Amino acid sequence: MSKTLLITWWLWYIGSHAVVTFTNTWYKCVIIDNLSNTNLNVLENIKKTLNWIEVDFYKIDLLDKKWLKEVFLKYNFDWVLHFAWLKAVWESCEKPFLYYENNVIWSLNLFEIMNEFEVKNIIFSSSATVYKPKDLTDFWLNEKDEVWECSNPYWSTKFLIENILRDLVKARQFKVVNLRYFNPIWAHKDGYLWENPVWIPNNLLPYIFKVVTWELKEVWVFWSDYDTVDGTWVRDYIDVCDLIDWHLKSYKYLENINSPIFEVFNLWVWNWVSVMQMILEVSKIVKKEVPYKILDRRPGDLATVYCDPTKAKNILSWEAKTPLEESLKNSYNFYNK
Repeated sequence: MSKTLLITWWLWYIGSHAVVTFTNTWYKCVIIDNLSNTNLNVLENIKKTLNWIEVDFYKIDLLDKKWLKEVFLKYNFDWVLHFAWLKAVWESCEKPFLYYENNVIWSLNLFEIMNEFEVKNIIFSSSATVYKPKDLTDFWLNEKDEVWECSNPYWSTKFLIENILRDLVKARQFKVVNLRYFNPIWAHKDGYLWENPVWIPNNLLPYIFKVVTWELKEVWVFWSDYDTVDGTWVRDYIDVCDLIDWHLKSYKYLENINSPIFEVFNLWVWNWVSVMQMILEVSKIVKKEVPYKILDRRPGDLATVYCDPTKAKNILSWEAKTPLEESLKNSYNFYNK
């Protein structure tokens, strides 16, 4: 018998790819989204990618427990994949109460209903940003490293929900895989699904491509005096399809665990790219110069964040497969369509 999964914010970038991967692996996906930063066109693109397999969608805000409960009454869920999140560092510094209210209350409402209906299995979309920043002479983060001292409210909400889930493992016998992301980007190879937010993008690559397609005038580069290869901040980037493969492996791993557990995995590609290097790489793919402008630093940004992905490799047999150039070409294919 196939398992039934609830996916929050499925029309968002990562959630839509999760729907495709898990549906193609014969899981039934039920999806909720409040459509605050996307639209129903993504639903049609998911159907195209799935060769018109139907998926169940409900427009629901997680702040509304009444309608969330109605969905749980209708389905016998086995698992939840929780992607619902406001996630812009700079915006969280400007609007901290918005982030505390939405990110925390969304999650608490979901966990409360899960507990009521005895749905105790969850994969949580966390972040590498929960780690305590280290001196650059000692930056290799692993799952045993110290957390907290987050530099902005967005990161603080991730840390808080991780700890709530730890408590629910002990107090309510939840089984949790806690996945700490490092900059997922790029598109599905079919060219129908990609990160294409309604608002101005908070992430680098969709921002660059909106400049490429003249939706935006120029890429804003927030300062160039960091202690990095070219003065702009450096991140590790992972293809979103590789990322979702990691979710699938995490799901199958936790299916074989029969006791409450809180398991943490880092996801890392060993692919360090600065802001300026990414702009130049996209310029090569699209065969034209991408205009940019150097601005002042934003609050909450760090120069570099690196981690050790050995645990994911050893336990889940997971490694990223998609080269940077291929991922960029897939993204350009989306915009061409």
